[in-house]
Amino acid sequence: MKIDGHIHSPYCPHGTKDTFYEYINRAIELGYDEITFTEHAPLPEGFEDPVPDKDSGMKKDYLKEYLRDLEELKKEFQNTITIKSGLEIDYIEGYEAETKQFLDTCGPLLDDSILSVHFLLKDGTYDCLDFSSGNFEKMIEVYGSVDRIHQTYYTTVLNSVTADLGNYKPNRIGHITLADKFKKDFPPKESFQKKIDEILKEVAKRGMELDYNGAGFFKKGCGVSYPPPEVARQAMQMGIPLVYGSDAHQAKDLNQGRDLMNL
Repeated sequence: MKIDGHIHSPYCPHGTKDTFYEYINRAIELGYDEITFTEHAPLPEGFEDPVPDKDSGMKKDYLKEYLRDLEELKKEFQNTITIKSGLEIDYIEGYEAETKQFLDTCGPLLDDSILSVHFLLKDGTYDCLDFSSGNFEKMIEVYGSVDRIHQTYYTTVLNSVTADLGNYKPNRIGHITLADKFKKDFPPKESFQKKIDEILKEVAKRGMELDYNGAGFFKKGCGVSYPPPEVARQAMQMGIPLVYGSDAHQAKDLNQGRDLMNL
């Protein structure tokens, strides 16, 4: 089966307004058998979005409408393509209880989901790791080095894998090497393979999946998938399922990077 397990939607506050139909029809053109819409979930109650436009997650008021739209589309296209209702859930250190509470309520309504790390915590302040190259540069000043950002990122990803988020915790971990998004401009000095090994070991132990994300190929500062091919091969050798994700924020980005990946 040809699957894309990581697609955004018109409900993405920092994406395009391409309609569900544009995404779905493009997926059909490309020969997909199954797709999951994984819109950014509403951020936890009490969490202050650190990005300027406060648009990292869907507004809570739109969640019911989003899920209702997908239920209708599933029925409309049931004989053509399998559509799954999903969310991309943020793992945010310090907000595990709030995230579990959200998943306890929303989880039963989902067919699929992803657990991703975008926000890092240092000295009581959160930063959005992948917001922009300029913001990443400011983070270097705060953290003291590029390597410390990477170290914090991989530690947080590991925590996301092991965290108790209840019965509806997502079974797929999103773009585990997202810290590499700006690596061409701000290359780390160290290798973080040992941290990646730890993450993969825990993912395998828990029977979880990895998002094999093609978006990194088209980020100027990265140029490779999340995770890169060598880590993807390592995961496969460990029996970890990889699920391709375009991470498309517009319909034309469906299938991005797939031809460059070992699929």
